[in-house]
Amino acid sequence: MKRKSNLTPKLKQNWWIDAVLGLSAVFAILSSLYFLAFPVGGYQGGRNPYYNIRMIFDRYTWDMLHTWTGVLMIMTALLHIIIHWSWITGTANRTWQVITGKQKSFAPRLTYNIFLDVLIGISFVICAVSGIFFLLYPNGGQNAQSIIISRYAWDMLHTWSGVVMTIAAILHFALHWKWVVNITGKLINKNKKETIEKETPYTGAQEAV
Repeated sequence: MKRKSNLTPKLKQNWWIDAVLGLSAVFAILSSLYFLAFPVGGYQGGRNPYYNIRMIFDRYTWDMLHTWTGVLMIMTALLHIIIHWSWITGTANRTWQVITGKQKSFAPRLTYNIFLDVLIGISFVICAVSGIFFLLYPNGGQNAQSIIISRYAWDMLHTWSGVVMTIAAILHFALHWKWVVNITGKLINKNKKETIEKETPYTGAQEAV
């Protein structure tokens, strides 16, 4: 008898969304490290040791990579939030019940998970809003454009909210490592099995009694 897979469509959907979110985050982080290491723009003249420097890609390519993987990450994160909105509102309500003493405290693991989710959420919003600022106003020096706060302040918000989000996301990933390995393994095995079934020629022996 053929055993049915316990991978539901919703579970597979969540895995793919998380995979896209994770990959876009990795590329956004890698490009962020480039700009942390080489913060000065590529202007020629004077004492600028970073002019026209190339680390795998040139500065323009790193900029494009950072910008568009960041946009992809924002869009995927919004989709992730929409899909998990009922869980978010339910957990927020339960957390309020705990704070007001109407419900018992959460288990330590769940408390830690909620703390990381809140930290990721707040730092993500700050990082995304500041990133949109630079997407709308890409040119000019640190004080060339001031919207509510100076361009330098936007830069600091974007940088350090990204650092906080990265650290919290790594801890969140580590907390759910077993789930990631488990579901990824099942998806790979399922795809292998389907590939073998498609490639194996039908001989009629399957119906032999």
